[in-house]
Amino acid sequence: MPDLKLSQETLPEGVCYIEAKGFLDAHTFEEMEQLINSVFRQNCFRLIVKLEELQYISSAGAGVFVGAIGRAKENGGDIVFLKPSPPVKEVFDLLGLSAIFQFASSREEAQGCFS
Repeated sequence: MPDLKLSQETLPEGVCYIEAKGFLDAHTFEEMEQLINSVFRQNCFRLIVKLEELQYISSAGAGVFVGAIGRAKENGGDIVFLKPSPPVKEVFDLLGLSAIFQFASSREEAQGCFS
């Protein structure tokens, strides 16, 4: 079964950078949910999530971000997606989520979304 690989680092100005690789679906979404909740517990509500090497996202996977963006915004933050792979961007478009989330093509552009 395809898996999900996650890494996380803290950037200057209270920005948390998460990189996701593999598959974010009904079998793996809880890993992403746990990581985001952990970051929120550290009072980091500005998230850059790199999805360049995410090969697949299901509605359950996308739901993690839908659930998280409200909490991020309530705390003065946001979620910016960095370089989503074409199949992942297509799912966001089909679900109407491209109107809710910001997308960036470089880390600098993503960080600029919080200014």
